[in-house]
Amino acid sequence: MNKDQTHGRVEQVKGKVNEAVGKVTNNPARELKGDLQQAVGKTQANYGDAKEEVKKDIKREDKHH
Repeated sequence: MNKDQTHGRVEQVKGKVNEAVGKVTNNPARELKGDLQQAVGKTQANYGDAKEEVKKDIKREDKHH
């Protein structure tokens, strides 16, 4: 797991917490912050996943040549 995957998933969790706290406290700004954190986290995690796939593909290519 690379740092983008890790940071992205952590940000998603933080976003879920902020969203839940925003709902419970009736704080739309905090809820929105949580939604945005989740979106940013998901994007970063997906980017990290893609980097890992590229690394795997390069290793497979190297083995075949």
